[in-house]
Amino acid sequence: MLMLRIPFELAETLAVAVDEGTLDAAARRLHVTPSAVSQRIKTLEEHLGRLLLVRSKPVRATKDGAAVIRLARQLALLEHDALAELGAGADDETVLTSVPLAVNADSLATWFLPPLARLAVRHPVVFDLHRDDQDFTAGLLESGTVMGAVTSRAAPVAGCRSSVLGAMRYEAVATPGYVERWLGGDRARALGHAPLVDFDRRDDLQNEWLTRQGIDPARPPRHYVPASSDFATAVRLGLGWAMLPRFQSQDALQRGELVLLGGPASDVVLHWQQWNLRSPLLDAIAEEIVAEGRRVLAPIG
Repeated sequence: MLMLRIPFELAETLAVAVDEGTLDAAARRLHVTPSAVSQRIKTLEEHLGRLLLVRSKPVRATKDGAAVIRLARQLALLEHDALAELGAGADDETVLTSVPLAVNADSLATWFLPPLARLAVRHPVVFDLHRDDQDFTAGLLESGTVMGAVTSRAAPVAGCRSSVLGAMRYEAVATPGYVERWLGGDRARALGHAPLVDFDRRDDLQNEWLTRQGIDPARPPRHYVPASSDFATAVRLGLGWAMLPRFQSQDALQRGELVLLGGPASDVVLHWQQWNLRSPLLDAIAEEIVAEGRRVLAPIG
């Protein structure tokens, strides 16, 4: 009985189609026609007897397609490592390997980019960053969309390994003017009516802080500002109070532009998870990111 094999070129075409979002864009990247891209994916589907791609706008992988895409990315990474070991293309600085990673917005806005910049000096890579809440980035690993992720999930995703980074500590802050306008008198009563700032509708840090203060989190009105730097700017402009990481609030606190509202800080423990694949490039990325996280984040325990 012949063992079923997955042709690398066809798997790579599927991965590029999902990355680019359309077959036309995938064709431009692969330097073939859109019909060639479509035929490659159809051939792979017929070969495996499974639907791999939902031809929506943008196109998206099925669960079976995600497994093939994960294989394609792993093979591309191993190919890069082998060529690097052989010295092939060592003098060609235009040949860069794309490494997709997932990271939460606050890490991206504060500590995550410096280690990537150091890596880009030493290795021929470009980074394809996917931003999502730390509670959801692990799902991008499971789907094969990324090779590594900053996540709040400690237990390793299947086929991955996990390393603790540290805790991102959040504190409730506001401007002095906001405190004077909204939080005078009975602080607990005032917090039930004072506007706050949420990142998006999945952001529960402000709700958790209110709950610990004995305040119904459904009561206060709120602004939604779904970008980390703009979120911090909204607080500094007095739109509302919010939980900010000390990275983003320290200078303003020292200048008196922000004040602490009190109450317990919230520690979000972050982990680095990546494919459990022995790869010099992926290991170098992990080493740099884990070292930076442990240097700048609050220690656990």
